[in-house]
This record gives sequence, C-alpha cells and structure tokens, in this order.
Amino acid sequence: MRNELAGDIGLAAEKIQYDAQCKRVLANRVILAWILKYTVEEFEDMSIRQIKKCIGNDVQISRVRVSPGKTNTPEPERIVGDDGADKIPGEGDIYFDIRFSVYLPKKREKVKMIVNVEAQKDFYPGYAIPGRGIYYGSRMISAQKGTEFSGSDYDNIKKVYSIWICMNCPDHIGNAISEYSITKKDKIPGIPDAKETYDKLSVVMICLNPRTGKGNRLTQMLNVLLSSEMKPEKKIKALEEEFHIPMEDEMGKELNQMCNLSDLVEEKGREGLLTEQIQKKLIKGKSISMIADELEVDESVVRKFVEKMQKKSV
Repeated sequence: MRNELAGDIGLAAEKIQYDAQCKRVLANRVILAWILKYTVEEFEDMSIRQIKKCIGNDVQISRVRVSPGKTNTPEPERIVGDDGADKIPGEGDIYFDIRFSVYLPKKREKVKMIVNVEAQKDFYPGYAIPGRGIYYGSRMISAQKGTEFSGSDYDNIKKVYSIWICMNCPDHIGNAISEYSITKKDKIPGIPDAKETYDKLSVVMICLNPRTGKGNRLTQMLNVLLSSEMKPEKKIKALEEEFHIPMEDEMGKELNQMCNLSDLVEEKGREGLLTEQIQKKLIKGKSISMIADELEVDESVVRKFVEKMQKKSV
C-alpha cells in the first residue's frame, strides 16, 4: 500500500513545481531529513533515519507569517473560494513555505534549531535569493523574543536556517549548493572565538538543473522528486530503488490491512526487492545497522531477512 509521500507525488504529477503541490511534497519528513543532512552541518554525520527522529511535530506549510509582529500570531481562518483555491484574508501577507523545529541530540540536553524551507521555481525572481533568505532568517530570530527567550537573555537565541530550493537554474550554474552564514573575522586578534555565541543564522541555496551532471546525492534526488517531465510511477520507482526512500507503509501495517490476494502479491513483490537490496549490501560487507539506516527500516526487519537467507543457504 503506497504511503502519503507516494500519494502526493502521484497527485502532483506534472504540476509538481506548482506552489501548493511542491510544498506538500517537500514537507514530508523523509524529504526534510534528506535536505537537513546535506545542508545543515549539525546533521551531516547522522543517518536519514536518525535525522527524521530529530524533526519536531510542528511542521507547518504556509501557516506562519513573515511580517513583523505577525510571526507568533495564529493564521487567519482559511476560506475556500469558488475556484477551489485557498483564500486567506489579508493575503498580501507573506508566509513561510515550510517552517519547523529540529532538535539536535547532545549529551545533556537537546539543542533546538528552527528551519525554514522555501521552494523557488525561478532562479532569479527579480531579486537575489540570499537577501530574501537573510530577511526570513532575521524574522525567525526576532520572533523568538517572548517565546524562546525573554528580556536580555540573548544567549538563548536558537539558531535558524533558511533553505532555498531553486529549480530551473541556468546551465552555467547547474546543480550547486552554497551557504551564507555569520563568521568571525579578527581585525586585531585577541578576542576568544566562541562560535556558539554568534553562529545563529545561515541561508542555504540549493540550485537544481537536471540537464547537468555535477551535484551530489541531494541534488540528484531533488531533480527526480521535482521533475515536471518524469511520470509519477517512474519517479516513485526511482526514489525507492536509487535513493531508498520508502514509498510503502510499514510492513506490519500493510499486513494488517491486507484483505485480498492482490495485496498479498504486492507485498511479496516488495519483500523480494528488499531481500535483493539487503543481499547486495551484505556482499559489500555492510553491517545490519548500516543496512537498516540506508534502507530506512528497523534493524529487526533486516535481521529477519538475514536469518531467512541463512536458513535457505543451509
């Protein structure tokens, strides 16, 4: 049984780059985990599965306003107009596309950060993206007063990331990722460098161009995910097989939902694919925990398949 992400991809089809469809797909937790791994230095050494667990339960799509004085206020009531599109009173206001909290595990306590992800169909919409990203990041910082810190307790400001995914970038840029952040530069050396006191804002640009070969795993995955030319079923298959992004509900839930032979056949097909993937990774000498991380499944699932294969070989 296909999961929510696969359903969203199928519904979006060739309209994947349209604003509403794009934001809905990007807001999926596994996709956000991919973005965090390759853009947020605090998560670069963690697996996708580990990062998913760090994402808070406050993932919001077009619900938090950027405007000063309105970021911490509830969104206005949504009204569905005659054309079926969502209308929001005072829609001249700007909203963050996707905004959520992440919690970085530390020895003593979890460290909270606030992340904003924006989808941009045009590389140059009439202004430079870094400038707008700095404005969005600054708003996420100033809006913390009264919620994350009070009075002059500026040491408790949470770090913010504003991540911009720019589609249809020109060929001379291709697939590229750049980060703009606050750094310390000594005019006269002597002041101790306490990075945690000023490393509070980063803007990241992810440029996508499916026509060029350069890039990394994130740009490759996003070019597939956000392609307006690739058919949904082909896209779902590529995301599942090449990037190990689950497109099915958990096996236990699916087994409970089976009610006819066709469901059983579908499950057997998935089981065969998973077995094949596990075998390939075992041949490469990877451990059960590494395989579980890469395939986004529990270690018990991998261990069960290994035991089955060992019994067959006896």
